[in-house]
Amino acid sequence: MTITRQDTDATGALEGLEDDRSSVRLRAALAVGTAPDPRFINKLIERCAIEPEFFVRDMLTWALTRHPVSMTLPALLREVRSEHAQARSQALHTLSKVGDRQAWPAITRTLLSDADDEVARSAWRAAVVLVPEGEESALATVLATQLGRGGQQTHLSLSRALVALGDVMVPALLAATTAPDPRVRAHALATQRLLREPDTGFECAIEEAKRMVALGGSGQEGH
Repeated sequence: MTITRQDTDATGALEGLEDDRSSVRLRAALAVGTAPDPRFINKLIERCAIEPEFFVRDMLTWALTRHPVSMTLPALLREVRSEHAQARSQALHTLSKVGDRQAWPAITRTLLSDADDEVARSAWRAAVVLVPEGEESALATVLATQLGRGGQQTHLSLSRALVALGDVMVPALLAATTAPDPRVRAHALATQRLLREPDTGFECAIEEAKRMVALGGSGQEGH
């Protein structure tokens, strides 16, 4: 059997993805995306699940988007059901970049409320990209159940997802402004402000909302 230059390059790239140096792994992922080859798909997905460096993971995702959706989609849909959080998170992130709505049924309520914040954040972003026309309101209702969870970055991710849905999320958000949990009320109020005033900084919006909740307001008194 003749070993071609292409085979040699492929072997080098696959080995590079496992190198101890992140710079080498980054270049290998770039090379794979520059010259897509179906033989790389499983390795790219496997690497996404364990790659420790954010920039390398992002390049792995880019490399996957360079391959035919018909070949990457089945593997990514299997990966969102993985027991490993990073595997689920990165597969969801990649699906949001692929943008094929055939993946929508895989964005389950379980993923949208995943106990791991990174998985949930990736699921929210993917859901907003993949949601079919007419199902935005139902998605907003599910997303609103996650208001108040996690730290500020998680809050910001959820607010951005809700704002991206537009006015269809207003009823779900309005209901959350009277929730028993003050964290939920504050998060809902901050998200409302971001919808009305997109240029408002989230930190400013959430701090103002917390003050309002502490003073006993719902933010709806003047409406």
